[in-house]
Amino acid sequence: MKKRAPSIVLLSGGLDSTVTAAVARRDRPRNPLALLHINYGQKSEARELKSFRRIADFFAAPCRLTLDFSHLRKIGGSSLTDPKMKIPGKHPGTGIPTTYVPFRNANLLAAAVAWAEVIGADRVYLGVNEPDSRHYPDTRLEFIRAFGRAVRLGTKPNTRITLHAPLLRLRKSGIVRLGYKLGAPFHLTWSCYQSGSRPCGRCSSCLIRGEGFQKAGFPDPFFPEKSLGRKNSRALNRK
Repeated sequence: MKKRAPSIVLLSGGLDSTVTAAVARRDRPRNPLALLHINYGQKSEARELKSFRRIADFFAAPCRLTLDFSHLRKIGGSSLTDPKMKIPGKHPGTGIPTTYVPFRNANLLAAAVAWAEVIGADRVYLGVNEPDSRHYPDTRLEFIRAFGRAVRLGTKPNTRITLHAPLLRLRKSGIVRLGYKLGAPFHLTWSCYQSGSRPCGRCSSCLIRGEGFQKAGFPDPFFPEKSLGRKNSRALNRK
């Protein structure tokens, strides 16, 4: 019997990448999941790694790899990695946000493709989405397509690796709905830009996540009353 090619998923431990892992499992349930986590010196590094390990166990992923990309912190230029820069509470609405890590997704994808060549994976999944991160240049469809061309040019002639961004056109509420449909373990995810026992609830990532759960009509495991809204919150308390 021919060995089934693994599907690599870039798994940060956040909501989007976890739903993406659920999509990869749905797409090819008999192909092994290969989960790749990259520490790049972000302020939430320890908490994200903890979530990654729990989520990998949830999916019973047979292949797991954690890499150290601390050079991104040394390069700097982002409030996610620079301890002297404050993480904003809300995106100003125009321009590139300080939470953008210069060329991060290219670095992550390069590692995923390299690993794919070694283990014989033919798909790389990433959880980027344009509506909620339209100010980030490396989350655009044009970037994904361009990187896909680079993969075809820069790998062995018999290599067939395709990039998949199944959440690309979805807003956070749509991602939440899809995640619930696929049974994604939201209770294990970490979206906050800070580390801690609980999310800060103030950074832009927490705010976008909270709004997504609220619009989707589902409770966020970390802030169930807030994400359900006042009316649904009262109903929850009566149970």
